[in-house]
Amino acid sequence: MKRRRGRALLAGAIAVAACAFALSACATGGSSTVTFPPAEATPASAGDATSAARNAVIAALGTVGLQARDTPNPYRPPEAARFSSAPRSVLQVTLPDDPEHGFVVLYSFGSPADAEAAANEQAAYIASGPGRVQFGPGTRYVLRLVGATVIFFTWSPDNAPDPRMASIDQALTTVGTAVAIPG
Repeated sequence: MKRRRGRALLAGAIAVAACAFALSACATGGSSTVTFPPAEATPASAGDATSAARNAVIAALGTVGLQARDTPNPYRPPEAARFSSAPRSVLQVTLPDDPEHGFVVLYSFGSPADAEAAANEQAAYIASGPGRVQFGPGTRYVLRLVGATVIFFTWSPDNAPDPRMASIDQALTTVGTAVAIPG
């Protein structure tokens, strides 16, 4: 009797562990390429590696009457694996009606080819099931390439307290080359 009970408990523990493993695999799409690390886990700053793209972003924002600065606030959007480990610079556009948003992330890669591969991976992630649940319904994306730098900005017209968020989108679409997001 004791043996049967012990075996039943062991079998139950194994079943619970298997379910937990299966659920974690579903949450990541069954692969290790998708991540959503916490903001505190931000890789090193990209510094000078993104300076040309940073200057282009700031100039483009200026054409629509907006300013941006390097932000001291931790910010990290949902990211595919290559983005999650890349050095980055984060700008925040000054929005008086929405001081908690307006982040533009500049990811630095070793070459334009690496940047393009990472941007395409991010685009695929955004279009995937796990990626879609990380962003709210109606989210708009700006994903642009400038040399070895990728520019990434997201916003939601339905949830933006400051109407100038659309101007950020408009300005950023004039910088670099667009990366298409499937779907």
